Amino acid sequence: MVYNGSHVNFSEEYNMRSMTGYGKGEIDYFNRKFSVEIRCVNHRYLDMNIRIPKFLLRFEEDMKKIISSYINRGKMDVYVSYSSYVQSDVSITVNTAISDAYCNALKEISERYDLSDKITASNIANFNNVIDISTEDFDKEAITQVKEGLLKAAELACESIVQMRQKEGDVLKTSIKEKLDIIKNNYKKIEEIAPTVAKEYRARLESKLNEIPIDFDENRLLTEVMIFSDKACIDEEITRMNSHLEQMYRMLDATEPIGKKMDFLIQEMVREANTTGSKSNNTLITTLVVDTKNEIEKIREQVQNIE
Repeated sequence: MVYNGSHVNFSEEYNMRSMTGYGKGEIDYFNRKFSVEIRCVNHRYLDMNIRIPKFLLRFEEDMKKIISSYINRGKMDVYVSYSSYVQSDVSITVNTAISDAYCNALKEISERYDLSDKITASNIANFNNVIDISTEDFDKEAITQVKEGLLKAAELACESIVQMRQKEGDVLKTSIKEKLDIIKNNYKKIEEIAPTVAKEYRARLESKLNEIPIDFDENRLLTEVMIFSDKACIDEEITRMNSHLEQMYRMLDATEPIGKKMDFLIQEMVREANTTGSKSNNTLITTLVVDTKNEIEKIREQVQNIE
């Protein structure tokens, strides 16, 4: 079996991904078995914790490079296990100093208490630290094979977790789009209602003035209505919200990680919704703003889990 060290970089076919996922890669390579498991949850940055056998630590940085080429963000726990069926990989030595000490101790106990038990090799071998098994001594060829097998298992684990993250990302994408559609429809209604707010205010003001048996200045009334109209104008907020929505829709089809960008944009959408609500003096608009903020909050929670 020949492995050339190449791998597929999923960034070339990137779709929206969740940050949570699990992947496992196993491979038998030159009579050695490698297993790599990756568990990932959401995190602001790429945080990688690799648990790897001591004698494989020399390849840890290579593993990090492989994993970071597949995964852009998230908190990961990586577990590596290894077993070898190659005789030359294993070195067994006897610590004769310890075995001599155990043997002399057993003889002394037998003589002191007049015991007839025979001392066997098995007796001595079962004591701690008598036999040392080492798998750290690889020749040049073995080092190359071990590195290739380990990195191939890491790639298989990465491909597995990316597939899982993309499936969950597809679900998030559909859900977020549905919520964006609701917000877009709400602001379409707000845009239709907004021009009538000043007219309704003037009508209410005239009605109240007509109930008072005094003459009022028409110019003063017009001035009051103009002041109110200026304070209640939400044209800019509507324009900015529509712009944010367009950007959000484009991000859903982005070919790169967009979690942080979406998180920032959601904050801007919250700001526009709050301003719209505070400036509006219309019950219908207020109701639509409350519904919009509710949908934005749902999206915010989902965006926290997008890579």
